[in-house]
Amino acid sequence: MTRKAVVTGGTHGIGLATVKALLDGGAEVLLTGRDERNLEKARGELTGRSAHVLRSDAASLADIDALGNEVGQRLGQIDLLFVNVGISMLEPFDQVTEASYDRSFAVNTKGAFFTAQRLAPLVRDGGAIVFTSSIADEGGESTMTVYGGTKAALVSMAKGMAGALLARDIRVNVVSPGFIDTPTMGAADLSEADRQAFRVIGDEMTPMKRHGTAEEVAAAVLYLAFDATYTTGSRLVVDGGLGTGITRA
Repeated sequence: MTRKAVVTGGTHGIGLATVKALLDGGAEVLLTGRDERNLEKARGELTGRSAHVLRSDAASLADIDALGNEVGQRLGQIDLLFVNVGISMLEPFDQVTEASYDRSFAVNTKGAFFTAQRLAPLVRDGGAIVFTSSIADEGGESTMTVYGGTKAALVSMAKGMAGALLARDIRVNVVSPGFIDTPTMGAADLSEADRQAFRVIGDEMTPMKRHGTAEEVAAAVLYLAFDATYTTGSRLVVDGGLGTGITRA
């Protein structure tokens, strides 16, 4: 039986790598994005494959409802919902505005919650929901105070969802990446120069002395989705040892 999956935030980076891995495994995938350039690029890359690209704003409840309708009509029941869409703004604590705070929670927390709530009835019994969080979900970085808060809330909510969906054998887990080599480097508002400096900092901080690849995170997502059959309400860290406290010999 062909697996069916939905990947929100699937037009680039970790999302697109996961889409491609799913397609390589013979799955049919519906992926979403908001930026028209990324949507068109994804359509071009995935032409001829079992992929459906849909524009959808994760912060819009109307778009989330429309996504549910599209998934139901096009795919029917799905085996995996990967809620990957998210935004990150590097803002010092004293420069956070109400607008940036609200936008971060609207996408990363509220949007993620209601996407899962709307699509959960379409997840096949025994299927899986995976959320993308971040190692920032444990806090402590002064320029990611709000971002870390959105992701910490997401981890907590995922545990509650795991309990709510136990009766249907739907597993709900979280992948928490560290520094990953993606087009935005996890912070879309950075200049190219700042992005390169951020890359150097990440390599220096990470015990493995490199960024992870989007494909490495995608492999963790697929593990949680299909192989971790005795795992729910858990958080899988993919960070090159950054959060462990280990150091190189």
